[in-house]
Amino acid sequence: MTWSRRRPGAAEPMRVVFFGTPAFAVPTLEGLLAAGHEVAAVVTQPDRPQGRSRSQLVPPAVKSAACAAGLTVLQPEKPVGDVFAATLRALHAEVGVVVAYGHILRPQVLEIPARGMLNVHASLLPALRGAAPIQWSIRNGDDETGVTIMQMEAGLDSGPMFLQRRTPIGPEDTSSTLAERLSRLGADALVETLALLAKDAITARPQDHARATLAPKIGRETARIDWSEPAEVVDRHIRAFDPLPGAWAVVNGAEVKLFGARTERAASSSGAPASLDTRLQSQPGCVLAADSELHIACTVGTIAVREVQPTGRKRLSVADWVRGRGIATGARFE
Repeated sequence: MTWSRRRPGAAEPMRVVFFGTPAFAVPTLEGLLAAGHEVAAVVTQPDRPQGRSRSQLVPPAVKSAACAAGLTVLQPEKPVGDVFAATLRALHAEVGVVVAYGHILRPQVLEIPARGMLNVHASLLPALRGAAPIQWSIRNGDDETGVTIMQMEAGLDSGPMFLQRRTPIGPEDTSSTLAERLSRLGADALVETLALLAKDAITARPQDHARATLAPKIGRETARIDWSEPAEVVDRHIRAFDPLPGAWAVVNGAEVKLFGARTERAASSSGAPASLDTRLQSQPGCVLAADSELHIACTVGTIAVREVQPTGRKRLSVADWVRGRGIATGARFE
C-alpha cells in the first residue's frame, strides 16, 4: 500500500499523530493518508491474545493498516507517563486524531499537539456520549445517527464540535452494518474538518450540555434479552448487539446468542401467521415454530430469528440448529 499522491484540490497537509485501535478507525487513517497528510506515528493498543488457547497474539486492525502503509507504530499499555509524553512531543505533530482508541487521554497528552486532539465520535453529540453510541442508537430506536468531529477535552465527549454528518438507521441495521457506514462517514468528515482548519475556515461550537445523553459500555447482563419487552424492542436489542457481544438468552439450561432478528408481528398488529402455534403465544420467550427461522413470542408481538450461537460453538443458521435437534417448537427462552 502506498500513499504517494494527494487528492486534487486537497488542503495543505498537516503533520498528524493518529490514535486508534479497531477496524472502525482504519478508514480515517486511510483517509488522512489519501488526503496527503503526514502521519508522524500511529498509537494503538498492544497486540492481544485471542482464540481458545489464548496463545496467539493478534494485532489491532489499525496496526495492520499502519504497518502496510509503512508508518511508525507505538503500542503503550497505557498512554501515560513522562516517557510517553516525551515520545509524543518529539513527533512535533500539529494535530492529533483519535478514533476509537480505547483509552482516556489525560489533559497533558491532549495539549501536546499544537492544535490539540480531534475525535471522531459515532453519534450526533451531545446525544450518546460514551463508549457504545452505535449500539445504543439502535437499541433506543433512533431514526438517525451520525458522526461528530470534536475538539477533545478532559470531560466525557463534552468538547466543542467542528462538524457533524448524519445517516438514517434502517429497520435491518445491526451495529456491524451501521459501524461500517459511520466509519466512512467519519473519515470523510475528519478530512473535511482538517482542510477547513488549515484555511482557518471553521470554528468549533460548544455543545448544549443540558441535552446530553449517555451510551455506557455494554456489559454481559446488558445484552441479555428481556422477553417482557414488545417485539419491536426485542428486535432492536438483538440487532444492536450483533455481532458483539451478542444478545443472549437461556434455553434448555444453556446460553444461546441470537442474531438476524426481525419483527414478525408488531405490538400494533393483529392476528398471527397461520404457521405459528397460537397456543404458546401467551408465554413470552416460547418458540412458536422452528424451521428456517425461530419464531418467538414476546409479551406483545412475535419476532423471527435467522441465526444462533450456542455456547462453545460457532454462529450457525437456525435451519442447521433445528436439523441438529438443538431446538424445537415449545422450547422456552428465559
